[in-house]
Amino acid sequence: MNETLTQLEAADFINRSFKRLPRAYGDALVEAAKVDPRIVALCADLVPPTETDLFRDELPERFHNVGIAEANMIGMAGGMARCGEIPFCHSFCAFITKRVFDQITMQAAYPNLPVKIVGFLPGVTTLLGVTHQAIEDVAIMRSVPNMAIFEPSGPEYHATMVKLALDWNGPVYLRMKRPETTPADFTPQKLEIGKGVLRREGSDITIISAGLCVGESMTAADTLAKEGIETRVVDMASIKPIDQTLILESAARTGAIVTAENHNIIGGLGSAVAEVLVEEGIGLPFKRVGVMDQFCEGGTTSYLMKKFGLDATAIVLAVRQVLEKKE
Repeated sequence: MNETLTQLEAADFINRSFKRLPRAYGDALVEAAKVDPRIVALCADLVPPTETDLFRDELPERFHNVGIAEANMIGMAGGMARCGEIPFCHSFCAFITKRVFDQITMQAAYPNLPVKIVGFLPGVTTLLGVTHQAIEDVAIMRSVPNMAIFEPSGPEYHATMVKLALDWNGPVYLRMKRPETTPADFTPQKLEIGKGVLRREGSDITIISAGLCVGESMTAADTLAKEGIETRVVDMASIKPIDQTLILESAARTGAIVTAENHNIIGGLGSAVAEVLVEEGIGLPFKRVGVMDQFCEGGTTSYLMKKFGLDATAIVLAVRQVLEKKE
């Protein structure tokens, strides 16, 4: 116990930055709502953390804070959607998927309604421990017919999440991560449904990642380049529908794949990529980086990413192990 505690410093649990964080998603939702009067916002008493306070202030007649009642929120959203509105529902990832799965399937997905489910705090990105950590949400939501899943890798992709959600004719799950500190200036980028983004070219191995692990994958690729390993990095922001063409192209080009995700290795991005490869009859050296089918704990994001093997160091190790099999 003492050894574990000494690995943590008090500073690990303190955010000393008081600068305003970017609110690209919240701003984009308001702008879209000003153009399309059908858009409404619902929130489960988590207004600032889900960037819906601007919507509340500028369009109060179309904002509904339902309290700590995610199941009721999804039920309300289903009714609103049947009446012609496009509801965006907001809470933490763990609360808006696992707690309300029956409501999602029966009142949004089964009737294929345009209910947009927006979760924040994906995976291990919270100090609040197991109750607030969503390491199973992608696996759960992937199994739901009609459901699309999109996860941005940084604030430059947050605004386009709103467009992707509106472009999908049915229910959507957005897996969002707000920056913990003020990022460098960025230019908003676009994404397409069912398309990944080639972030780095390489011929030795491909890393397919999503969300928070994309940045870690890019860092890992830099480290590997110093060893003469040329790594292709794919940002699979569209987890469902997934970019099968890019996966197969990467397999053919590099002959080895590592997946990296802020999620349990079971049922998430790694499983989705493996399914594509197996169904095409492709066998190649392959490894999943993610939470190794275990519960986590509270801590800073960087601490948890390191402890549970989701950071650049873990990805580099996985690449080396896979390349040994390739040889």
